[in-house]
Amino acid sequence: MANSPAAAASAAISSVPARPGPSPAAIDQADHAMRHWRDPGPDPVRPGSPRHLHMFCQMLLHTHNPYKPAVIDWPPLTPDALRRVTSLPIWDIAVQTEGRASIRVRSFAATVRDPLLRQALEMDGAEEARHKDVLSKLVQAYGIALAPEPAYLAPDDPEWGWLLTGYSECIDSFFAFGLFAAARRSGFFPPELVDTFEPVIQEEGRHILFFVNWAAWHRRNLPWWRRPLYTAKVARVWLYLIWERIGIARGIDTDGMAQDANFTMNGSAMLGEALSPRTMIELCLEENARRMAGYDSRLLRPQTVPRLARWALRLLR
Repeated sequence: MANSPAAAASAAISSVPARPGPSPAAIDQADHAMRHWRDPGPDPVRPGSPRHLHMFCQMLLHTHNPYKPAVIDWPPLTPDALRRVTSLPIWDIAVQTEGRASIRVRSFAATVRDPLLRQALEMDGAEEARHKDVLSKLVQAYGIALAPEPAYLAPDDPEWGWLLTGYSECIDSFFAFGLFAAARRSGFFPPELVDTFEPVIQEEGRHILFFVNWAAWHRRNLPWWRRPLYTAKVARVWLYLIWERIGIARGIDTDGMAQDANFTMNGSAMLGEALSPRTMIELCLEENARRMAGYDSRLLRPQTVPRLARWALRLLR
């Protein structure tokens, strides 16, 4: 067990590599492995089967990148680039979101008996903690003032917290893919910052791929008499997330604190490239498909948010 992918990844996350660091070739190889993975077993794979469980857990474990974004040399920014980065009203929400996600995922992992699934969940939680660490160091490096962080408490119902995190990431990552592509294309972020955040964005893609496969596997393995209650819980999660995002769109976060709603409503314009709603949705769909394309095609893909986006495109015609 000590030589498992999860154990090696945990060591990489918790420690800073001694200098000299990994070679550029090793970094490039890890970055490629992070984006491309296929299970060597034969077709087909039935959702809900033991092999399905093994596949989506191994995908997360073997695509972990131990180098990026573990150690970052924050690049100096020009005054104009620094002003653009520090003016974004997203840093408070981003840091707190990752902090809550980490404790929720780890709390759920502690309830799981299957050793492989537990390893994968612990990996997921460690990567969420690493995202928070990256964001915290960024705001320190560039002097971004944040509101005081709340205490990150373990949820009373670990499964509720895990579902909340998973479905929330399915929504947020879909739009983050498009907004990040718009920022990269417009030059809003300097290339050095694009290189820094690119693996963070891809890690979120891995997380939602892992989550949607877990959700399908979990539901199929529930006793028939538990499925209605589980379905009701999932419906409650979606209602909560819809209500939460309505509040954010109005400029109020989930704790009742005022936030800047302009980024939610006009994100592409703030990132330097004003896009029509239709163009923005098309970009999100394109980026979502691109980021999922490198993984085994037998793994289930997120469907709900992309399907809603395609319905929205029909209305926008």
